[in-house]
Amino acid sequence: MNDIVIEALTKSYASGWPGRPPFVALDGLSLTVRKGEIFGFLGPNGAGKTTTLKILMGLVRQTSGTASLLGQPVGDVETRSRIGFLPESPYFYDYLTAEEFLFFYGQLAGLSRAVIAHRVSELLQLVGLTEARMRQLRKFSKGMLQRIGLAQALIHDPELIILDEPMTGLDPVGRKQVRDLILSLRDRGKTVFFSTHILHDVEMICDRVGIVMRGRLLASGRVDELVRRDHTQSVEIVCEEVKTEGNAFIHSLATRVIQQGQQCLIVLPNPDAVDAMVGEIRRQRGRLLSVTPHKASLEDLFFHEAAHEASPVPAHMMRGRVS
Repeated sequence: MNDIVIEALTKSYASGWPGRPPFVALDGLSLTVRKGEIFGFLGPNGAGKTTTLKILMGLVRQTSGTASLLGQPVGDVETRSRIGFLPESPYFYDYLTAEEFLFFYGQLAGLSRAVIAHRVSELLQLVGLTEARMRQLRKFSKGMLQRIGLAQALIHDPELIILDEPMTGLDPVGRKQVRDLILSLRDRGKTVFFSTHILHDVEMICDRVGIVMRGRLLASGRVDELVRRDHTQSVEIVCEEVKTEGNAFIHSLATRVIQQGQQCLIVLPNPDAVDAMVGEIRRQRGRLLSVTPHKASLEDLFFHEAAHEASPVPAHMMRGRVS
């Protein structure tokens, strides 16, 4: 079952100048997010991530295409009570304490006082803010604000949580706390769809990812599947007592050769040349110390797709920097 279905979603903005083509923020975007998974929506600033999330939340209307959440069209009033949302730059009533803040949003969600009291205690513990429950939000750090914002998005125990750049501006400790929280949501059967441009976070916690650039989905799938597809892995060989200087055979196979005293590091572009290189090391009676394969990373894929997408764009498809 899919909790989010986006089909051929397009969003254009008028340029505001006579004769100028519109800015295209989304260009036929299609993707699905399965129930109970963490899906990372990955792309650079201005790729169309925030526009997509705003359409899903009913804050912006698409130019064409369709989108549904939890089996219902975007904008369905009853479905909204089953969705939690944290925007990229939320506004907080910072004179409220953490407890007052969550109580306020619990009332907006239509929960009873007894349910709110239970949920507030549960959520403050979940996000690690129990000791700060009586502290005003104006005294919170960026990481603490992100966590209280997540607690607000969860106050009504939603099935689907949508987060816009939840890691932005956080230090390493804050990012780990938010990552752990997102993982705990999946463990509780929730579906999490979040946008980001931070590759490391995506690789660590996502079941599947989608890469979007200039409003188009370039790739989608499991991280291990994506980085394996059409991408070779390099191999590092460390050896001793092997003469590499002036050796045309070694240099024809390797992309990098670093000699430090008796020890040498040889980098091969793919595993196909390992046997030939090991044979050369043995021919010279050298000592093989290690053979280490390096898988392609999501970063490799990201920049590969970015370079491919950087080709010139026709004038009628001109895009502005709309995120």
